[in-house]
Amino acid sequence: MTSLDSASLDDARSLLADFPVVDGHNDLPWALREKAGYDIDRLDIAADQTGSLHTDIARLRAGGVGAQFWSVYVRTDLTGDAAVSATLEQIDCVEQLLARHPSDLARALTAADMEKARTEGRIASLMGAEGGHSINNSLATLRALHALGVRYMTLTHNDNIAWADSATDEPGVGGLSAFGREVVREMNRTGMLVDLSHVAATTMRAALDTSVAPVIFSHSSSRAVCDHPRNIPDDVLERLSANGGVAMATFVPKFVLQAAVDWTAAADENMRAHGFHHLDTTPEAMKVHAAFEESTPRPIATVSTVADHLDHMREVAGVDHIGIGGDYDGTAFTPDGLDDVAGYPNLIAELLDRGWSRADLAKLTWQNAVRVLAAAEDVARDIQSRRGPSVATLEQLDA
Repeated sequence: MTSLDSASLDDARSLLADFPVVDGHNDLPWALREKAGYDIDRLDIAADQTGSLHTDIARLRAGGVGAQFWSVYVRTDLTGDAAVSATLEQIDCVEQLLARHPSDLARALTAADMEKARTEGRIASLMGAEGGHSINNSLATLRALHALGVRYMTLTHNDNIAWADSATDEPGVGGLSAFGREVVREMNRTGMLVDLSHVAATTMRAALDTSVAPVIFSHSSSRAVCDHPRNIPDDVLERLSANGGVAMATFVPKFVLQAAVDWTAAADENMRAHGFHHLDTTPEAMKVHAAFEESTPRPIATVSTVADHLDHMREVAGVDHIGIGGDYDGTAFTPDGLDDVAGYPNLIAELLDRGWSRADLAKLTWQNAVRVLAAAEDVARDIQSRRGPSVATLEQLDA
């Protein structure tokens, strides 16, 4: 990790006191599902959860987090109504957290709610659905998720869906199908942000062609800096200025450090060579993985690695179109210095040392994300004044 002087860290903490981080993506609800079966007494984020989770209230406070999009992600092997039910369970988990910690977490549905929470010294809590499989090809279900408080939807996760292509799957519909474009239009009408993390570059471009509201990337970094399909090509970053959207850089080492990308590919191939799926976590599989890691040490990303992405994204997209989406509790590994949600001051200090101004950092941490949600609300009001809900179906539009 780059050595940061205490003055830079003090300045970073001072800035975050005024303009806290809006983090675009945290998988705490899924971690609570997997590790505690949603028993929030067992994993109480009011207590220190270091070693169990990346996230607890004290570390959110230490990290200067002022607003969090909690991901209500469900795996893509959950399909149809099972995916919808699991998404509802994730939403319920966030509701439980809000009810349990009202002095620290504030429900936020609008940009105004985010600003109110900031003045109250509470952490604005929003929700984002991760993957269009969560709506089971139903625009009515999309609207129901919005009514329950979901304020963005990532169009895909790691696998294609019937109407959109994922970054990590083979091309299916060539970006967005006709129904996929209707999903984007209905998201614009409801005020739900279109999230383009995880989607193929063709899907990114199709969504930008379709959306009349700003889009976001809730947790994606720069493909020019690290050539991974989960990252954003420069031609897409360049379009954010005209669209008004925000790309929120992620911290996941295998997406931000080229050596980690290459190491992960080799580790996955080693697993397959030993007869295991590369995501197998059974004890036998993990022995194979541990042996590989012992013989070939894992490359370590740092605060500087993430700052390199933000430098490039600012240059290409402009400072009004960048943000932060750490993906905490959704990744097994984190960069040195960004070990958990308490680490954001280290990143801000690094950017200060690189010459970023206080005004630019205020946009990065707080102002850009709040502006984008407010703009989506304005677009929704305009569209709703002119038309009602779409009742189109996948079968009608993609027949």
